[in-house]
Amino acid sequence: MKWLLTFLLSFYSFSDKEVVSYPCYSYIVYDGLTNNVLEGNNIHGQRSVASISKIMTAIVAIEYGYLDEYLTIGDWINKVDGSSVYLYVGEVISVRELLYGLMLRSGNDCAMSLAMYVSGNVSTFVDRMNVKAKELGMYNSLFRNPSGLDASDGGNISTTYDMALLTAYAMKNEIYREISGCKEYKSTNHGVWYNKNKLLRMCDYVISGKTGYTKNAKRTLVSVARKDDTELIVVTFNCGGDFSYHKSLYEYWFDKYVVYLVINKGDSYIDRYIIYCEDDVYVQGNKNNKTIVNYHLIPSSSKMEISTSESDKIVYTCQIKRKF
Repeated sequence: MKWLLTFLLSFYSFSDKEVVSYPCYSYIVYDGLTNNVLEGNNIHGQRSVASISKIMTAIVAIEYGYLDEYLTIGDWINKVDGSSVYLYVGEVISVRELLYGLMLRSGNDCAMSLAMYVSGNVSTFVDRMNVKAKELGMYNSLFRNPSGLDASDGGNISTTYDMALLTAYAMKNEIYREISGCKEYKSTNHGVWYNKNKLLRMCDYVISGKTGYTKNAKRTLVSVARKDDTELIVVTFNCGGDFSYHKSLYEYWFDKYVVYLVINKGDSYIDRYIIYCEDDVYVQGNKNNKTIVNYHLIPSSSKMEISTSESDKIVYTCQIKRKF
């Protein structure tokens, strides 16, 4: 037996905004809360991704490490090339501070130090990066190092779609959200670190992101923006006007697209049932149309399915705990 409850969400918009186009090898606009691709081009095209690789480095280090532990920098640091926060042999530094140096200043020395702390060697750490990629469904990605440098080993290969999946996953971690969205950080021995992601200062609604550049990859950029319950991710590869393009895409989509939180994580009350959801449940809407949220109660299977008039697919399935 299936019972249907419907709720009406109304949104109205009279926007005529247009996106200013920039040439890109690949780009994507992704809703990480509902797992919808809103717009994109060549989203499965593989390419070296440069320092946006450090999103994976950061989330692996956060999940395997202890942020308030300290480590002593070894002589491995003398072999690090590229961008650096200038760590030195014998320096004692916390894992937390290394993560800030990694995400704000794109320190390759921070990436190397985190790999050595977590795994004892770079190879084992990279294996963990690739295992995590498979877990997330990043099937067109291959990680070869924790920094994103690509001159010696070809670098880390991914797609805008895969990097959007990774970012959506990382943004569920509150530590990652805090660090990646920090505009500046006072380090212990190296002054103030300012985030290279200019979008954090250009747009009030941008809350996270990571920049990247190598001669092979050209410019790469991941950013995350949020308005009310709507949280969008934009990823661009080889886009010369990337900061402006991201800003333009956000302005366009925030003006026509909305995501609505309908059920909170944990126990909720629907009709005369207590249900349990492992995560917050969001549904997409369209500001130009009325959106109907459907709750399909299936007592015989102890499940509740959630769908909307915007899509035929089931948005989420929650467990029915009991009737009251």
